[in-house]
Amino acid sequence: MKSEQAAFGERFRAALKAQGQSESPKEIADLLPRYGGTPVSAQAVSGWLTGKSVPRQANVRALAKMLRMDAHALQYGDAAGHQVREPGKAWKIPAADQLAIDAFLALPNAQRKAIRDLIATLAASVPT
Repeated sequence: MKSEQAAFGERFRAALKAQGQSESPKEIADLLPRYGGTPVSAQAVSGWLTGKSVPRQANVRALAKMLRMDAHALQYGDAAGHQVREPGKAWKIPAADQLAIDAFLALPNAQRKAIRDLIATLAASVPT
């Protein structure tokens, strides 16, 4: 029988793969606070991915939000599979932006990371 930690690691990796997300512990650790999680080290995220540990509840909720899935399904599994939550309202994205998003998603992982880094740099320079 698998341990709770190992089962969580499998669900977490499967959810990342299903969403086309990177399994880089550093990238996940950097994203976590942006989704309401508490800051953690890349080593902590690595432990989650490898099934050596399970995140605290606040970070499970943040990971689920990041992966657009139910937090309970991420933490404990779901017989119906990993259901992605659809937003209450349809996303309304201008066509030009949708094309840019589609082009971004078609890029290799390394180039997508470079674009994410550029966006983060630009967003940090915008006065609030």
